[in-house]
Amino acid sequence: MENVLEVKSIEKYYGNKTNLTKAIDNISFNVKSGEFVGIMGASGSGKTTLLNCISTIDRITAGNIIVNGHDITKLRGNKLNKFRREELGFIFQDFNLLDTLTAYENIALALTIQKVNPKEINTRVSEIAKKLNITDILNKYPYQVSGGQKQRIASARAIITNPQIILADEPTGALDSKSSRQLLEAFEYLNNSLKATILMVTHDAFTASYSNRIIFIKDGKIFNEIIKGNDTRKQFFEKIIEVQTLLGGELNDVI
Repeated sequence: MENVLEVKSIEKYYGNKTNLTKAIDNISFNVKSGEFVGIMGASGSGKTTLLNCISTIDRITAGNIIVNGHDITKLRGNKLNKFRREELGFIFQDFNLLDTLTAYENIALALTIQKVNPKEINTRVSEIAKKLNITDILNKYPYQVSGGQKQRIASARAIITNPQIILADEPTGALDSKSSRQLLEAFEYLNNSLKATILMVTHDAFTASYSNRIIFIKDGKIFNEIIKGNDTRKQFFEKIIEVQTLLGGELNDVI
């Protein structure tokens, strides 16, 4: 499998010479096409900063980030906007749905911006809605559906443009346990059946156990990495807990 994402010796500093903070300290890793990779670490470890840099929300201080063969650290202006629009899918903790649009319109928006034919938009939205089990709520507004349904709408919006990689930032953080499980099963479906490449930041071991590889971050550096392989999800979960214990995370980061 080819690398969709290559992170090469990246560093990120905040502040100035008198008060300099190194949020990311020489991190390198690759993500192959079709992988579901989790990034874990305690609060302040640098995991969210790392995701923000990959998503181009934040700029790195040094190093390179390659997506689908293109060095995105060199993109500016319209080229950067085009990259975000066409190559990345975003799933946020707070959903980021537009309240004035229906579920259908939220999902279709990215295709509308790309000036895709309305008939094709309808076909693609209908297909992804069926796969994520949200067909019956397409005409509802975000305030009319549950948190779990909102997150599945957000997932449909993220995948509808066939992005190179989906970036998920604490996607289950605002959900109850039932909704979290439903969303993670939807992620499994996106990854296994649609071959979506997913990079997910989470502090939660249960959520992380749905991925097939986890990179642990501590003090801005890669601390450890584990691969699910042939393990059951329960066995993988137990390995995650072991590493979290070594990391010295707070109790909330371990359960």
